[in-house]
Amino acid sequence: MNGAIDLSNKIGEIVEASTGRFTAQCYELHQPPPFGSLVRARCGHIEIYAVVSGAATASIEAGRRPVARGREEEVEENVFSANPQLDKLLRTDFDGLVVGHRDGGKLNHYLPPQPAKIHSFVFLCEPDEVVTFNQSLDYLSILIYAEHQADELIAASLRHAAITREDSREFLVRAGKELASLLADDTGRLNTILRRIRQ
Repeated sequence: MNGAIDLSNKIGEIVEASTGRFTAQCYELHQPPPFGSLVRARCGHIEIYAVVSGAATASIEAGRRPVARGREEEVEENVFSANPQLDKLLRTDFDGLVVGHRDGGKLNHYLPPQPAKIHSFVFLCEPDEVVTFNQSLDYLSILIYAEHQADELIAASLRHAAITREDSREFLVRAGKELASLLADDTGRLNTILRRIRQ
């Protein structure tokens, strides 16, 4: 991405990373980026793109579960206003499945040579970035082999990409053809994904 960095899109910070995925902690509790959305992090001069593949909110201390506090409250928001320390005791993390990177000016739809660094900032991609990234759909082959909820992730990613485009129907037809090629031997799975894209 060229030009100044828009910090308004900075949504989190990487706390765990490997070549093919990362986990980031959100700056705002309960506000992860949408499932299937495209996010971006940086590793030196390389920009790393990932599709959000899941999110979770839990205690900031591993192995320690939050306890119920709202027995006497009428609405859930009152639990947090009556217990302001909860914002410091809980964290919301999200996972990113790496689907490409930009090295210099070239956008590549395959894994980067190295993972993002811990404490790298994560940004939610602007609509024009999503459009540019989706000029090629080569990254779909990565999503197909995702370990968890792969079909849901593919459909969510394509729905998210489609709403950024004026030619959303044409884009989804092109995506459907790409999936048909990748899943030629598994028409049941292909049809399941296509149904989810149309929803």
